[in-house]
Amino acid sequence: MSGTSETAGYIEPGGYERDTNYITTRITADGRDGYPVEPGRYRLVAARACPWANRTLIVRRLLGLEDVLSLGLCGPTHDQRSWTFDLDPGGVDPVLGVHFLRDAYLARFPDYPRGITVPAVVDVPTGQVATNDYAQITLDFSTEWARYHRPGAPQLYPEALRAEIDEVNRRVYTEVNNGVYRCGFAGDQDSYNAAYDRLFTALDWLSERLSDRRYLVGEAITEADVRLFTTLARFDAVYHGHFKCNRTKLTEMPVLWAYARDLFQTPGFGDTTDFTQIKQHYYMVHTDINPTGIVPKGPALSGWLTPHGRESLPGTPFGDGTPPPPPRPAEQVPDQFAI
Repeated sequence: MSGTSETAGYIEPGGYERDTNYITTRITADGRDGYPVEPGRYRLVAARACPWANRTLIVRRLLGLEDVLSLGLCGPTHDQRSWTFDLDPGGVDPVLGVHFLRDAYLARFPDYPRGITVPAVVDVPTGQVATNDYAQITLDFSTEWARYHRPGAPQLYPEALRAEIDEVNRRVYTEVNNGVYRCGFAGDQDSYNAAYDRLFTALDWLSERLSDRRYLVGEAITEADVRLFTTLARFDAVYHGHFKCNRTKLTEMPVLWAYARDLFQTPGFGDTTDFTQIKQHYYMVHTDINPTGIVPKGPALSGWLTPHGRESLPGTPFGDGTPPPPPRPAEQVPDQFAI
């Protein structure tokens, strides 16, 4: 998600088109792009507010990469310059020594012309961004970083299922992950109407697909479930109202609501989801959509912890693997259910 200007606005004339030109350098086992996988060399910079970055938090935790890939967390809001490390003492990332994530981008590309996005993986020795290609980052965590997976790590991108995972991911990305943004950032009624219809057509397709299977592809969690979950987790809190995706709430779509609760209650998903930061980001940063900056108190969160009943469907969360251990104290999300 981009750290673009608050004042310039997000709504574009006509339909919204996402800039998909990312830094396509990859961190690989053989280092063919100049960035070999090395424990301790890189720092994942993410923001809990961002659905694209939330994916990397989930996958890093499921695979047990905490010991080899450190984590820097930006705050939920940003200005026109960049995401910032305003959660850290003094507003400075303790490893990279910077306040603005843009400093890591400019260290490698002094004239970097695009938005400063999270997630990003930074090469600590040079302070330079290595990649911000969020779609490839999590796939590489599963494949290129396999040597450093924890014992019992799940197969999130198993070779036998990759073609189907890729196919599902393409539709989920265009119609759902990015579809909610096409609704929210539409610049005219016709563009919004078309985006709305596409989004709910896809959600109906997903409801049908998941009506008799526990997970999107195969009988265990894969990359496809990670990618869908981060949009569903934000649906009622943000997209339903703020982005006008309001045919039905997630809680009014029985299959998807049960599926989302199943994942939320699985280690790695709910414990990386911060509803407070999610709401702060969207409602405070998108001032052309929400000029008052008022952050809604709702919706109530207790439903996320209710029984989902999907254990009766074929499959188990981690296949032949095991759940990850609890999050490290420094990476725990504050208790959102005690309020």
